[in-house]
Amino acid sequence: MLSQNFLADRGAVARVVRAARPGPEDLVLEVGAGNGQLTRALAARCGRVLAYEVDPHLVRALAADCAPLGNVTCRGEDFLGVRPPDAPFAVVGNIPWALTARVVDWCLSAPALTSATLLTQLEYARKRSGDYGRWSRLTVLTWPGHHWRLSGRVPRSAFRPVPGVDAGILRLERRSVPLLPAAALPAWRRLVELGFGGVGGSLHGSLRGGYPRRRLDAAFRATRLDPATPVGYVWPEQWLTLFRLLHAPPRVPADQG
Repeated sequence: MLSQNFLADRGAVARVVRAARPGPEDLVLEVGAGNGQLTRALAARCGRVLAYEVDPHLVRALAADCAPLGNVTCRGEDFLGVRPPDAPFAVVGNIPWALTARVVDWCLSAPALTSATLLTQLEYARKRSGDYGRWSRLTVLTWPGHHWRLSGRVPRSAFRPVPGVDAGILRLERRSVPLLPAAALPAWRRLVELGFGGVGGSLHGSLRGGYPRRRLDAAFRATRLDPATPVGYVWPEQWLTLFRLLHAPPRVPADQG
């Protein structure tokens, strides 16, 4: 069971489904279907559910239980080894918390993914969504193409067995229109990696290694960012403004145009 804690509270199941917002035509891939509490609730709202569960005993019981529903396919496979569908799809799951980073990476790399709604440790969900007032490297790095949100909290008492910490409903949405063109993404990644490199004690200090001081100072003034601001306290939107200012083509004087 990969140390998975199963949802045992109907109210918590309903909160996860509301956060996922499945539509009647949607294809949903469920990670770690377990005993089917979430599977059945998703099946009532969406067009088709592919439920993944690696425990052979659980998947057999799940398949028998969901057979009358008609729109659930149970697969006894490792979700992380599955090739993403080519058609648009969403991911929903009460995932094994030890696999959170790998499941998130899978979702981020799937071109046709529209959203992922995942039950994770509350601390992880808060960290990725900026709920602590700080922003992580992964969140900033993927911000042009994905939006991260904390969509709710689930107390540990809603699970069996009861885990040691509460859970968060992490909502990851692929933007229909990216905030940067694909051609700009390599430069964006270099900026973010440099900024989170930890050189200089602040974002400004780290970026001095890659940009002219005068241009960097002007970009920080235009963004209304204190040069002493630690990297984690810079909002993704501020990163985008800095990027656009630092990578804008130089102005050509009017008499030379």
